[in-house]
Amino acid sequence: MRENVRNALNEQIKKEFESAYLYLSMSAFFESLSLEGMAQWMKVQAKEEIEHGMRIFEHLKDRGERIELFEISKPKKEWKSPLEAFEEAYEHEKYITKSIDKVIEVARAEEDNATLVMLQWFVNEQIEEEASVLKIVDTLKRVHENPAALFMLDRQLGERK
Repeated sequence: MRENVRNALNEQIKKEFESAYLYLSMSAFFESLSLEGMAQWMKVQAKEEIEHGMRIFEHLKDRGERIELFEISKPKKEWKSPLEAFEEAYEHEKYITKSIDKVIEVARAEEDNATLVMLQWFVNEQIEEEASVLKIVDTLKRVHENPAALFMLDRQLGERK
């Protein structure tokens, strides 16, 4: 594996773990609002992001490459509303999609087919990630300030395992 591919993958591990940290912070925010369903949804999302980081970690390990864990940044902890938090989550998922695309460009330039195959899973996953968060954003926009509708949505999101 070329150094620039390895570096890009190590950087992507960092971004996946930063995503987990962000979603845990959002979970704590929702807990503070007694929106346990949204908190649960974000906890599950955080676990998925850790799994994503570990998928890249294992790819590097399996290829005999050096894994380097970079420092992750402290996440934001307050949002104006549930809508604002989910809008930020959506923007974050779009950022991660662009980041994956950049890693693909590096792997493609180096003709690293094994990494390209591994990254294809992430391409498909990001389509799903963006769509699921966007659906919640759209629902929150319709719910607006209706407490009963917000309660129902919170309850629905809490069913995510």
